Amino acid sequence: MALAFCLCMAEAILLFSPEHSLFFFCSRKARIGLHWVGQTLAILCAALGLGFIIASKTRSELPHLVSWHSWVGVLTLLATGGQALYGLCLLFPRAAGVSRVARLKLYHLTCGLVVYLMATVTVLLAMYSVWFQAQIKGGSWYLCLALPLYPALVIMHQISSSYLPRKKMEM
Repeated sequence: MALAFCLCMAEAILLFSPEHSLFFFCSRKARIGLHWVGQTLAILCAALGLGFIIASKTRSELPHLVSWHSWVGVLTLLATGGQALYGLCLLFPRAAGVSRVARLKLYHLTCGLVVYLMATVTVLLAMYSVWFQAQIKGGSWYLCLALPLYPALVIMHQISSSYLPRKKMEM
């Protein structure tokens, strides 16, 4: 699941950044298609990860949904599904009956940022699990803690500075 959210989702969001994208030379339409591919891969990897988690918990007869990580993770998966539906409405606005596409784009951007931040919090909560702390010790743990934060900061800056409306300040 970390692969889904830390790699696929982050790169799919960063496709629209001129500074941080590997596909800056592509047209906007091509980047939208690549965004869909990346987000679909993220959802598929997350579903596969969820299947493995459920199978592992069932096999070892451990209870489900007992940690903050699991609860926030479930909420993140639900929000990701909702965000995918927003994206479908943007991809096919006439079929979805959307009249204000620009407003829906703003909602999609804002909710997408919230979903990505929820995913980052979920990954950070996973690093506080007993299993992870038994595997990674010392300075490596702090490095692993910082790794999801950098893309989150880049994505927050990209969305807030490029797309979200700004109030004009009066002096």
